[in-house]
Amino acid sequence: MTSQGEPNTMKEEIKTVRNQPTHHQIATYLTDYALSELVRYVIEDTGCSIEQAMEKVYNSPLMELLQDEEGELYVQSPAYLYELLNKEIKTTT
Repeated sequence: MTSQGEPNTMKEEIKTVRNQPTHHQIATYLTDYALSELVRYVIEDTGCSIEQAMEKVYNSPLMELLQDEEGELYVQSPAYLYELLNKEIKTTT
């Protein structure tokens, strides 16, 4: 590596690229995190069981949107996503 942290050789450059997560890996991580937070928020707000909270989250239309990597909804904060989930629940009941 150079003194500025740049790779000297193609081999070093390839090694650097290999260590970086792919777009899909980042999307999966953020989606999983958001889902776990959404379930936690539902439990805290409603006092329901973890199974009931998971059912509400995983069966909501938001779930499909959240898993769409092209839409990149997964980059939004879990708190914002929870607001969307609450709006969904209120309009469908």
